[in-house]
Amino acid sequence: MRTSNRRLVPTLAALVFAWAMIPSALAQCGMPTKLAKPAAWHPQMGGAHVLRTAGDEEKEGPSIVGMWHVIFTAKTSFGKGIPDTVIDDALAVWHTDKTEIMNSMRPPQDGNFCLGVWEQTGRSTYYLNHFPWFSNEFPNDTNNGIGMPVGPTHITETVTLGSDCNHFSGTFTLDAFDTTGKITLASFTGVLTATRVTTSTTIPDLL
Repeated sequence: MRTSNRRLVPTLAALVFAWAMIPSALAQCGMPTKLAKPAAWHPQMGGAHVLRTAGDEEKEGPSIVGMWHVIFTAKTSFGKGIPDTVIDDALAVWHTDKTEIMNSMRPPQDGNFCLGVWEQTGRSTYYLNHFPWFSNEFPNDTNNGIGMPVGPTHITETVTLGSDCNHFSGTFTLDAFDTTGKITLASFTGVLTATRVTTSTTIPDLL
């Protein structure tokens, strides 16, 4: 019996030493010295993870960010076909924070600036949700040139950036409302085309 006990002593001593070394070994590996329970386990501790940031979509493909000259051509009104009619000739800027601003070809007193937000839906495709806010009726025949107040307008765009990154085209919808937002005063669908504005662009290029 004494011989068996003597044989166990070195083995027990080795086990005690091994258990004593576990906390320091975990600490050296960057792990907590207290063993984590399964419920507390976080998958990010198991390996590297790539975090996506705003603008990653643009890095995956061509970017629509920049200034554009945009022509809106209506093809329907209230769902019925009409002769192709240019209803806006605008300058728009698409920002890296996924907001957009457009300077529409309207008299300033009738409201010619509007705002939108966008998202990238594919490598070269984008969707814009855009709101001209409350303004005045245009065109109008009032003596002072300022039309009656009208409500907001809702514009959506689905566009594709060209392979040269200097043009985009697509479709749009436009619904204009009265000041209550319940009565539709105008409704169009159509196509749009855009050309990038650069440091070399001149006025004749825009006309």
